[in-house]
Amino acid sequence: MANSTGKDGELTGFQEQAPYDESIDLRTDFVMVYGLNDTTPQRIARWREAGYRVHLMTGISWGTYQDYLDGRWDGSGHWDDAQTAGDGSPILHGESTDIPYMVPTFNFTEYLVQKLRPIIELGVEGIHLEEPEFWARAGYSESFKREWKAFFDEPWQPPHSTPEAHFRSGQLKQHLLSRSLDRVTSVLRDEALQQGRQVRFYVPTHSLLNYTQWQIISPESRLRTLPSIDGAIAQVWTGTSRTPNVYAGKVAERTFETAYLEYGIAQDLTRGTDRRMWFLHDPIEDHPDRTWEDYLANWQRTLIASLLHPGVSRYEVAPWPNRIFNRPYLREGSTERQLVPPDTATSYLIAMNSLRDLDQPDVRWAQEGARIGIALSDTAMFQRWAPGGESGHYDGLQDALALEGREQLHFSDFYGLALPPLYDGQRVCPVQLENVIDTPDALDDVDVLVLSYEFQKPLAPGIHYALAGWVSRGGSLLYVGDGADPYHEIRSWWTGRYDTCADHLAEALGADRKGDGVQPIGQGRVRFLPSRPADFTESPESASALVAAIRELAEAGGQTWTPTNWLSVQRGPYLVGAVLEETGGSHVVDGTYLDLLDPQLGIVRHRELNPGQLTWLRDLTYDEEPLLASAGRVVNWQQDPTGIRFSCEAPRGVQVTTALRVPTEPSAVAGAEVRYDAEAGVVWLRHPGVPTGTPIELTF
Repeated sequence: MANSTGKDGELTGFQEQAPYDESIDLRTDFVMVYGLNDTTPQRIARWREAGYRVHLMTGISWGTYQDYLDGRWDGSGHWDDAQTAGDGSPILHGESTDIPYMVPTFNFTEYLVQKLRPIIELGVEGIHLEEPEFWARAGYSESFKREWKAFFDEPWQPPHSTPEAHFRSGQLKQHLLSRSLDRVTSVLRDEALQQGRQVRFYVPTHSLLNYTQWQIISPESRLRTLPSIDGAIAQVWTGTSRTPNVYAGKVAERTFETAYLEYGIAQDLTRGTDRRMWFLHDPIEDHPDRTWEDYLANWQRTLIASLLHPGVSRYEVAPWPNRIFNRPYLREGSTERQLVPPDTATSYLIAMNSLRDLDQPDVRWAQEGARIGIALSDTAMFQRWAPGGESGHYDGLQDALALEGREQLHFSDFYGLALPPLYDGQRVCPVQLENVIDTPDALDDVDVLVLSYEFQKPLAPGIHYALAGWVSRGGSLLYVGDGADPYHEIRSWWTGRYDTCADHLAEALGADRKGDGVQPIGQGRVRFLPSRPADFTESPESASALVAAIRELAEAGGQTWTPTNWLSVQRGPYLVGAVLEETGGSHVVDGTYLDLLDPQLGIVRHRELNPGQLTWLRDLTYDEEPLLASAGRVVNWQQDPTGIRFSCEAPRGVQVTTALRVPTEPSAVAGAEVRYDAEAGVVWLRHPGVPTGTPIELTF
C-alpha cells in the first residue's frame, strides 16, 4: 500500500456542504466544498488549512436560484424556466417547494456564469458542475416551447403526443444541457486564464444506464467532446444501483450486478482520452430510513463492483461524510436510531485509504474468455416513454416495487441483453455506441458486441460504417430486434429509405438482415436475432437462449467460453471478487490474504464464498511491501533495521486499525495497542483517530 503524502494525482476525494470538522476529515487528497453561499469562502479556506487540494461543487440544473426565479437578478421573474410536467406543474428537486429543475435557457446560463464567477478568485483548483438533468416527462414550459421553435424551426409539439415528439424533445433537452455546460465552462475558463489562473472543470453525473432507467436526459457522451471539460465523476451508488430489474422472470434489487454495469458504461465518458474519471461510492444513500447493516452491505456491493473495472483508479470515497459519521440511523431489529457503529466506521476508512493504491499495472482476470459489449446509446434516454401514460417520478427515494408503471422502470430491453451473459460469469461491459465514430479503439476490448435498436437509435449512419469496419477486422456482432418499436417510424436519416435503421446496418455490413444463423463478414461475423430484447428477461430458458447465441458467436471467433459463478480480477496485490447470486454454487479462495472488508484486517487462508458474497483481499505473498492496510492515512514513513516510524492521520472519533508486515516481533511500540501474528509476520496497531496524526514507533 502506497505510504505517500503526495496529493497531486487527486486519487481520492469527497464532497461536503458542512463546515470543517475533525470528525469528517477523511484525509483524502482533495475535497469538493459544496454549494454557493456566504460561507463558501470560509469553508474553502478552512479545508485548505487542513491540507487539502480544494475544489468546489454545485448543481447546474437545480439549486437555490430564488433570486433568478423571483426577478431579483434582472428585474424579471423566470418561473417559466422551470421544467414543467404535462399538467403544468413545475418539477421540483427533492421535497422542496421552491427548488425546481431548470430549463437551461441562454438567460439562465448567463445567470450561472455570473453566480460562479466569484469562485475563480477563491483559488479552487477544480469546479464540479453536477447532475445536468432534464426529466423525460418535462417539456411543457413556455421557455421550452420557444427553444423548440428555435431548434427545429417548427411549432412545439407536446412531448408525449407521439413517439417522434418525445424523441425530438429528448434531443432538444440534451442539446440545451450541453449548450449551457459548454458556455459556462468556456467563459469561466477564459476569465480564469485572464487572471493567470488554471481552473479545471468536471461534471459529476449519473451513469447513462441509470439516467435512462430513471427517465432523465443528460449530456452523457457529449461530455467527451465539450472542450472545456476535464473529466467526470461517475455517480453510481446504492440509491441508483438497487433500482429493481428483471432476470429469469424475477423482479429483484440486484445492487452488485447493476452497479457493475453502471460503472462499466460510465468509463466511456473518458476512456481513450486524457480526461479524469472518478468512481463514486456512498456508504449511506439518500434514503434515510434504511439500517446501518443495509447501508454497509449495499455499499460493499457497489465498492466491489467498481473495483472490477481496473481501467479506473480514482475514487470519490463519499458524498457527505457528515451524514455518515454524525447522523443516526436505524439498526436491524431496533427502532432506535444511533450513530455509526465503531466497526462500520473503521471498515469504511480501511477501504477509503486502500483505494489510493489501486493504480496497479499488473491486472489479471480470473476468466480469460470472451469480452461481451452491450451497446448503449444516448438515444435510449429519448425513448423512455410508451403509449398509455407516464410511469411516475422515480429518483431512488420512492419504493420502486410499489411504483405505478414500474414495468417501464425496469428497463428490461437493456437488462434482457446484459444480465444473461453476466450471470453466466462472462466479462460483460456496456459500450457507449456514439464513441465508435470518433474513438478508433472504442471496441478494442470487445470480442462480441450485442446491439439492439428496439430501445435506442443510431444518431448517424457513420456508426454503422464504424461497426462494419470492426466486424470485418474480426469482431462478432449480435443484432437483436424484431422491428416492433414505434420509434422506428420517427423522422430521421434512415426513414423513407429503409424500413428500420437495422436494414441500413445490414447494408453497411454486406449482410442479409433476414438471414438465419451466423454470417461471415470479412474476418468477423454477424447474426440477426429477430426477438424483442425484453423477452430474454422472462424465464431461465429465454436467458439461456440468448447466452447460447452470444456463445456461438464468441466460439466462432476463436474465444473460449467457460460458464462460472465467480467474477474476479487481481489488481497488483489486490484480489477482488464476487459470487454471482443467481448463478448458484460457492467459490473457494485459498492463499494467505489480509481481509480489507474486515474492520480487524484479519488473515484469510481459506474462505468459501456463497452466492451473493463478495471479497476484497490483499495477497500477502505478492510483494514485500511493509504497509499492508490502514484505516488512517500513513505519512512521514521512515524505516531502518532498528525500527519503523510514521504518523497516522484519521478522523477524530474513529478507531484506527493498521496492519504492517514486520521482520520480527517488535520489542516496543509507542502510540498504539499492538497484536502480532508470528506465522503471517504481521503486526496490527490500534489507536483513536486524530486528523493531525498519531505518531507511531515500532522498535525491533
